[in-house]
Amino acid sequence: MRYLAYTATEDLDSLSLHEAPTPQPGPGQVRVRMGAASLNYRDLLIVTGRYPGMVSQGLIPGSDGAGTVEAVGPGTSRWKVGDRVTGTFFETWLGGPMLPTHFEHSLGGTVPGVLAEQRLFPADALVATPAHLSDEEAATLPCAALTAWNALFEGPVPLKPGDSVLVMGTGGVSIFALQFAKAAGAEVILTSSSDAKLERGRALGADHLINYAKQPDWDQAVLAATGGRGVDHVVEVGGPGTLQRSISAARHGGQVHLIGVLTGGTLEPLPILFKTVTVRGVFVGSRTMFESMNRLIAQRGLKPVIDRVFPFAEARDALKHQIGASHFGKLVVKIG
Repeated sequence: MRYLAYTATEDLDSLSLHEAPTPQPGPGQVRVRMGAASLNYRDLLIVTGRYPGMVSQGLIPGSDGAGTVEAVGPGTSRWKVGDRVTGTFFETWLGGPMLPTHFEHSLGGTVPGVLAEQRLFPADALVATPAHLSDEEAATLPCAALTAWNALFEGPVPLKPGDSVLVMGTGGVSIFALQFAKAAGAEVILTSSSDAKLERGRALGADHLINYAKQPDWDQAVLAATGGRGVDHVVEVGGPGTLQRSISAARHGGQVHLIGVLTGGTLEPLPILFKTVTVRGVFVGSRTMFESMNRLIAQRGLKPVIDRVFPFAEARDALKHQIGASHFGKLVVKIG
């Protein structure tokens, strides 16, 4: 089989094709012929040395992949040959609260990733692919979609019909958050620095559009759009540089779901206290959450938004394409 791996530290250009014998599943394992993988900003952070505790040299990147079971190890009954499956981001986080040990089993970081023609998975670390999705579409779900789902539906105050949601930008997590929020009957405010991307967001159901390049005080625009009340949920993907305005844009008692670290800056904590806002860190999710999300995706026939599909041999170009943040939705690498 062929796989992609870095041969040097902090060198994206060192990503190259390698060959290895076909892996044979042991007890409790299955071998999946990978059909597709999707990329996340985390992949770029790891190879550029900006992700704490992870080294790129020798790493097979990619945390999100889907394919077909082609071999089953002894004592494994959860899957059979021919089943279409999608991998989980944390191989050992099956349910319940997240534990520090789960970090030791994160695909494309602390364990080898999915940019390979074949990969062994623990049988418990897979979920069934929704039947209406292709491998390319299913490969977008493990990180971006599940993060958005966890933010909106797995927190202390889950999203309900009629709530308002602020979605920042048009990357993978944000677009999934827009789709899930609309499927749940919520009102969505979308921000971007691109009018063209905002219009694409409107086509997906966004109710209010804010160009933050033209309106730097976008939190005030959010308050105006909600009659001064603020939103129930903020899907916060920027980090310290945007978090202050996200707190400002939230209603009293609202939820700010902290996901991204794209910007730098400092935080004044008093508004959190005065507005009794909950700021909640969200780091992907468990297999149980994934299965709940897939039930909604299947029931509503939701389709992930894919910006572009790259051939397997051009995965390096796909990673570089993330740098300009020009994409809308997800970038996918077709493997099989």
